[in-house]
Amino acid sequence: MELKVIDLKAYLAVMDKLDGEPSKITEELGPELTRSCKEVARYLREAGAVVVRDPRCSEEENEKFIEMMERYYESPVEYKRPQERPDFHYQVGITPEKVEIPRLMVDEEMQEKVKALPKESQPATLVGSDLKWRYMWSVGPRPANTRFKELNGAPVIPENFPGWTETMNSWGYKMIAATEVVAEMAAIGFGLPKDAFTSLMKQAPHLLGPTGSDLKSYGQEGTVLAGYHYDVNFLTIHGRSKFPALNIWVKNGKKVEGSVPEGCLLVQTGKQMEYLTGGDCMAGMHEVVVTEKTTEAIKQALEQNRSLWRVSSTLFAHIASDAVLKPLSHFAESPLASNYPPMYAGEVIKQELAAMNLKG
Repeated sequence: MELKVIDLKAYLAVMDKLDGEPSKITEELGPELTRSCKEVARYLREAGAVVVRDPRCSEEENEKFIEMMERYYESPVEYKRPQERPDFHYQVGITPEKVEIPRLMVDEEMQEKVKALPKESQPATLVGSDLKWRYMWSVGPRPANTRFKELNGAPVIPENFPGWTETMNSWGYKMIAATEVVAEMAAIGFGLPKDAFTSLMKQAPHLLGPTGSDLKSYGQEGTVLAGYHYDVNFLTIHGRSKFPALNIWVKNGKKVEGSVPEGCLLVQTGKQMEYLTGGDCMAGMHEVVVTEKTTEAIKQALEQNRSLWRVSSTLFAHIASDAVLKPLSHFAESPLASNYPPMYAGEVIKQELAAMNLKG
């Protein structure tokens, strides 16, 4: 299915005035905005992704953020290693390349499902751990008391890197704000109270997590930078990368290019969203693979003497670690709801991280 861009501007103008039960809110929104909310919910359900435009998140700021991360990833390995925090399950600081294991490599049920896909929709063949680096930066307040301290670590700041904290926080807070609007619109589209999701996002371990892939070393067509997987959090949001390489899978199993139009953001469903909707919104499967379009972008970057690090402008929006994940409202009546027994969000995350070799 083609992902039409949903412009958040009209909803942003009225969101603070909305109050009351779902039926009253749809009256307040009017038919056009109600339809937009239902479209957001439909895309998350059917495609595991939605493309949005948020006037608060400019292309210029996305570029500024990516350029800063290019400078960081171009730094020597010995400069980056001190920011590694395996004791915090790599949920803050740097995760070096060849640490994270793609979910497909360790999930036998997923392997069987992939074999059943048509050949043109099967993911790229995996040969080992992911070749990407990733920096996890804590955005937003953390709880004073939590059962999951290792998932709620303080930000790690690289030494002598001008503008780091300001740039990370500026872009991070804007990306969280965008996911909160998508979460509200989705809740309304699903017939839930508007804060059904956002009330669970307060003091959550949101992470700005830009990946860095060295296309000078790994720029050959067909190279898997991040193997077939889903994200473990609630919603993942990406700005546009300079090097196209993302493939996503819609609910019917078809593989499509995860392209982000200029000035837009791509939002994907994670495992926590799957939990809260009782499997109605499945965690979106995706991979990052060097394609012909990637190699064309590499040639262009070489001609323009630009960085050959592919940076993803990515934020992982979470549910609070101490919140209980379970199917909400009418989703509890879903035939799949029994697959999602009540569990602390932090416990679900720890189980998922262990499977990916990230528990340190």
